[in-house]
Amino acid sequence: MINISISGNTVRAAVLGEFTLADYREFEQTILYGVKLEGRVNLLLDLRDMLKFTVDVAWEEISFGRAHAADFARVAVVAQSQWMIWSAWVTRLFVEAQIQVFEDLEGAENWLAE
Repeated sequence: MINISISGNTVRAAVLGEFTLADYREFEQTILYGVKLEGRVNLLLDLRDMLKFTVDVAWEEISFGRAHAADFARVAVVAQSQWMIWSAWVTRLFVEAQIQVFEDLEGAENWLAE
C-alpha cells in the first residue's frame, strides 16, 4: 500500500507493507502530475514501513527513473534497512537529482526545505 500527497513542488510517498506494481503506477502518475504543475519536483520517500516489493516494481523504478531523470530536484529517502539504503544509492545511477538517505523523517523534511 502507498500513501501519496503533493504540496507545492514536493511529492511525499510512504509505503506500508508490500509495494506492488499498482502502487508504483499510482506513484508515477502523482510524480507526472507534480512535474506538470511545478516543473522539477522534490520527492520524500518513506520506506520505513515497507516489508517487501515485487520484482516488477524494481524494474518499473529503473524504467521510470531513466525516462524522467531530469524531473527530480532532490530525493530524500527515509529508510532503516540496509537493502533500502543500497537501493537508494543505485537509483543515483538513473536520475540527475541530489539523493540523500535519512534514518528519520524530520531530517529528510529539513533537507528538502533547504
